[in-house]
Amino acid sequence: MFRPEPTPAGPGGPDPTARRPRRGRTTRCRAAALAAAAGLTLAGCAGAGAVTGGGDTEQIVVAIVSNPQMQDAISLQDRFRAEHPGIDVQFVSLPENEARAKITASVATGGGEFDVVMISNYETAMWAENGWIEDLQPYADATEGYRPEDFVPSVREALSYQGDLYSVPFYGESSFLAYREDVFAEQGLQMPDRPTWDEVADLAAELHDPEENFAGICLRGLAGWGENMAPMSTVINTYGGQWFDEDWGAALDSPQVRSAVTDYVDLVRTYGEPGAATAGFGECLTMFTQGQAAMWYDATSMVSSVEDPSSSTVAGDVGYAPAPVAETDAAGWLYSWALAIPSTSEHKDAAWEFVSWMTHPDYMHLVGEEIGWARVPPGSRLSTYDIPEYAEVASAYEEEMLQAMQDANQEATMTEPVPYRGIQFVAIPEFQDLGTRVGQQMSAAIAGQVTVEEALAQSQRYAETVAASYQADQEEES
Repeated sequence: MFRPEPTPAGPGGPDPTARRPRRGRTTRCRAAALAAAAGLTLAGCAGAGAVTGGGDTEQIVVAIVSNPQMQDAISLQDRFRAEHPGIDVQFVSLPENEARAKITASVATGGGEFDVVMISNYETAMWAENGWIEDLQPYADATEGYRPEDFVPSVREALSYQGDLYSVPFYGESSFLAYREDVFAEQGLQMPDRPTWDEVADLAAELHDPEENFAGICLRGLAGWGENMAPMSTVINTYGGQWFDEDWGAALDSPQVRSAVTDYVDLVRTYGEPGAATAGFGECLTMFTQGQAAMWYDATSMVSSVEDPSSSTVAGDVGYAPAPVAETDAAGWLYSWALAIPSTSEHKDAAWEFVSWMTHPDYMHLVGEEIGWARVPPGSRLSTYDIPEYAEVASAYEEEMLQAMQDANQEATMTEPVPYRGIQFVAIPEFQDLGTRVGQQMSAAIAGQVTVEEALAQSQRYAETVAASYQADQEEES
């Protein structure tokens, strides 16, 4: 069985996606200012934060993303309440883009609305540096059976700051290419062991059949730094492009980026899903699991739904290949939806009781026994793959998933050094806004509202505005 090799950790617990850390001042002022400037308000959070329920009940408010695995956790709350009768959990469950905005606004401004927040490896180190979230290492070390060393090494390091965990993974993911093995066999086609984007485009052309409502491939087009820019950034990387060069020069108008974006847009416009400009992870998931696409490049966490026979018509008929490449050895991303405790919470111990319950090894057994083994959150704990029932379900994708997470580093997925952490994101506070603005331009290009050249010209202007402050930092330091 494939096991990721531990990432060597120095005193600061290096981020495995980083070639070198960003130079310059703290992110605290930038992030807080961006949250305030966004004018974000919190709704639907009445009774949040420092609220105590009736009698001896302590109420905590948990803000999570409304993805399938998180909805499973909500459905299992009777089990948590039975084990923790003194804790009343109230959920604020939101779509990804909305959840990111509301959680960032609350935590960055010290709003105190939430006791537990779902964040990722994009936010964790920045927010830990700013003192916005709690150090969870002491909690994890003191919790019986929790075993933080069991987390997938690359995910554990990506959620750490100065060697300690500041958020803990609910699930971890890279990206890979899912394809219909049965359809490929019927058509006499074979997926290469390590496909290139050119090969994927040829296969999509062979399999695309709009008269039968069958797409050659599904790719995200919905605007958002965590939506269309996640897969598109990995394509940019493997084509030799960058968001910023090593001197913080904006690089979205380079020939490499232009080639990557042109191929992505042409592929999804010609052989992709209908309405691609507004299709995100959820739309592609529905389309693929209902048998309406031959291939789908996206997050490895898709497997919890793709391989669930209760909701997927293609379960058991899907193969998995590494993320397509162009000029690099690998092209997958590294991401984890994780749980953190804001420093403003007045119920930190109760919050940890919930966090540890939802990320404990025992939770994997609970999901498998109560909902189904295909629905177990993947990519967070190595021990999950030792559960016989899960190992049987995961046999189609286990090795490919863990290898993708192992390969998700800048050295394997990029051609040139960059001054930022991240693969499918740029780990700076401004990226939430920048990535979404660029994503809107890419979505408009997919919709045919602007040309790729026009979209990239505007994106370059956005990136130059962000780059200016980082270049100024460098000048001050030199």
